[in-house]
Amino acid sequence: MKTMDTIRMIVFDWAGTTVDYGSSAPAEVFDRVFTAEGIHLTREEINKPMGLEKKAHIRSLLESPSGSSQWEKVHGAAWTEEDVERLYESFEKELYQVVAEYSVPISGVVETVEQLRSQGLAIASTTGYNSRMMEQVLPRAKELGYEADCVVTPDVTGMGRPTPFMLFECMRRMKVYPPQAVVKVGDTVADILEGKNAGAWSVGILTGSNLLGLTEEEYEAMEPEQLKQCKRKAADRYREAGADLVIDSIRELPLAVEEINRRLAKKEAER
Repeated sequence: MKTMDTIRMIVFDWAGTTVDYGSSAPAEVFDRVFTAEGIHLTREEINKPMGLEKKAHIRSLLESPSGSSQWEKVHGAAWTEEDVERLYESFEKELYQVVAEYSVPISGVVETVEQLRSQGLAIASTTGYNSRMMEQVLPRAKELGYEADCVVTPDVTGMGRPTPFMLFECMRRMKVYPPQAVVKVGDTVADILEGKNAGAWSVGILTGSNLLGLTEEEYEAMEPEQLKQCKRKAADRYREAGADLVIDSIRELPLAVEEINRRLAKKEAER
């Protein structure tokens, strides 16, 4: 039996961390929804708030300098909460139709999760998707070999990232305590903040991440030196948000857990 001084649960993000390389599904749908309104945002602008609950993401895009100025120019007035609700309804309807197609596990996820489970770790997930969306994606991911023991959505807790409440709900369901026995793994700044706000460990992933902002094709085609620079910038953003560790791919997570366990043991020895 594991003690309180070792990691006992991994809480993964969903899109961009375990499935849907680069968070392509939400990014594509946000682009469609805003383009239909005459608002044209770059992929970088769309990706910046990724990890938030989706209504909060829409609000963040409208609050951005580009989003707000374009909205006033096209619509002749500032956006309102009614606009947020309308855009969210369009987003949810569109994503619901396609999200299952983007539920393919990222390379290394299935094997890594099996390895972590074999070490006695619980596997949980928090996400910016709501429960209705997850009804579409969970069965598809399971068919392809990935399944979490527990998945918590923002509509369950009433608050999404960067608050810690979805992670706390995972802890409650899986009966894991204290927060130091938990590692939050994600691909956005919001994921890192979620973990830190909960008092858990936070690990950022580079390959396949929303923060890196590359499709799989773009990743493979990029010149090595340019890719190295992009990863360095993404890693810096993770660390600025408070990440305890940054890893290149999910395959490195078991080693990251070993490193965190060493840090926990050292703290215990220093008491």
